[in-house]
Amino acid sequence: MKDILTSPFVREMCDTTANMYRLGWDERNGGNISYLLDENEVAEYLDLNNVIRTIPTGFDAPELIGKIFIVTGTGKYFKNVEKDPENNLGIIRIAQDGTTAELLWGYSDGGKFTSELPAHLMSHRARLKVDPENRVVMHSHPTNTLAMNYVHELDEKKITHTLWEMCTECIVVFPDGVGVLPWMLCGTNEIGEATAEKMKEFRLVIWGMHGIYGAGKTMDETFGLIETVEKAAQIYMLTCNMPRVNTIKDSEMQQLAEYFGVDYRKDFLNL
Repeated sequence: MKDILTSPFVREMCDTTANMYRLGWDERNGGNISYLLDENEVAEYLDLNNVIRTIPTGFDAPELIGKIFIVTGTGKYFKNVEKDPENNLGIIRIAQDGTTAELLWGYSDGGKFTSELPAHLMSHRARLKVDPENRVVMHSHPTNTLAMNYVHELDEKKITHTLWEMCTECIVVFPDGVGVLPWMLCGTNEIGEATAEKMKEFRLVIWGMHGIYGAGKTMDETFGLIETVEKAAQIYMLTCNMPRVNTIKDSEMQQLAEYFGVDYRKDFLNL
């Protein structure tokens, strides 16, 4: 059996968490990632019959029974994942009761998955119904995106429109826009349910005064979605107190979207 530390999914988690920490998106133990894995690929590295222990998830996910995820651990610092993946990451399988996680690898200090796991599972469930290839849910606290929450109206149409105006690529990268939730208590099923409801139409959901959730087919795609929003938010924060001399017009954003053949939120433009 192959060494799991050499597996592409462990390496992707290590590389991504390191980049997120380096960019200042995930201070201390802020942020979390869950990644839906292919069972056959995991079987090359682990004995899937060897369950180390079981952990209640706090959420009933019958649609995800048998699904295997690699998930960042609760209380774990992203800066430490790369040097000690077995302690900071875990591979879990949703058990037949739908409410229990079977630990197949990781959390070697006796820990468990992120406290946001129910929110992740709800988002995975919602996104898989929209796109069966969705595999990644990523939560982080990008600095400029968070700063923008305090000075910009938290309205989905308005905040999406502002972000689209900041970079030519934005409407092409996230043509479905950005969902927005008001401040809610984190770590609860309530915020998970609200996020999953938004995930039915958005791949990106801002948690007011907290951070952002992103979903995608791959780690790169999901990281890139958040990265593009954060770049746009940075430009907004650098310019919001200055007179606006130039902007990307709505007609130009429409031209971009149609040229690149993306299905964009036409109701988010003022045409």
